Amino acid sequence: MADIGIGVRVNGRLRRATVEPRLTLVDFLRERCQLTGTHVGCEHGVCGACTVLLKYPDEADEGGPVLPGGEAVRSCLVFAVQADGGEVTTIEGIGAGEPNTGIRELSAVQAAFREHHALQCGFCTPGFVISATAFLQEHPDPTDEQIRDALSGNLCRCTGYQGILAAVRAAADSMQTTTQETRQTQEPR
Repeated sequence: MADIGIGVRVNGRLRRATVEPRLTLVDFLRERCQLTGTHVGCEHGVCGACTVLLKYPDEADEGGPVLPGGEAVRSCLVFAVQADGGEVTTIEGIGAGEPNTGIRELSAVQAAFREHHALQCGFCTPGFVISATAFLQEHPDPTDEQIRDALSGNLCRCTGYQGILAAVRAAADSMQTTTQETRQTQEPR
C-alpha cells in the first residue's frame, strides 16, 4: 500500500509526515515526533500507558493554540492517518503555562500526582495523567466512585492506586477552587 501524507497538530505544533497506513499513532508520536512520554505497553488498548488526547478533524479548532482537550484515546489502537487534520495532546503538552516561552508549570493533575506520591516507576503515569485530565474536563465535580470508574482502564503495577485516586480527588478539588476564585474576580461589584 502507498504511503499517505498527513498533517497533525501535536501539542500545538503542526507535524507533517508521509506514513504507512498501518503506522499507529503511538509510533508516530514516539518515532516521528520524538515525543517519548507516551509509552507503549500492551499494544492492545488494555493498559492505558499510551493514552493521549485527540480532537478529531471535525472537532478541531481552526488556528490558535491547542488546549489540552479532546477525547482520551489509546494511541496504540489509532492509526496516524486517522488523526490527519486533528489535534493531539501528549503528556509533554499537558503542563500549564505559556508553551512559547519554554517554561511550563505543572497542570493541576500533574501537581496533585507529585504531591500525593501517585507514582513509583512512572511508566503508567503519563496515561493516568492524560486520562484524569480528560475525565476532569467532563466531570469537574466527580464522586470517588466516578474517579475509580474513570481510571479503571489504566493499569499500574506499583502503586496500589490509593495515591492515584487521592491525586485525582485533589486535582478535582483544586480545579474547582480555581474556577470559583476566577468567577469571583470576574463578577462586577
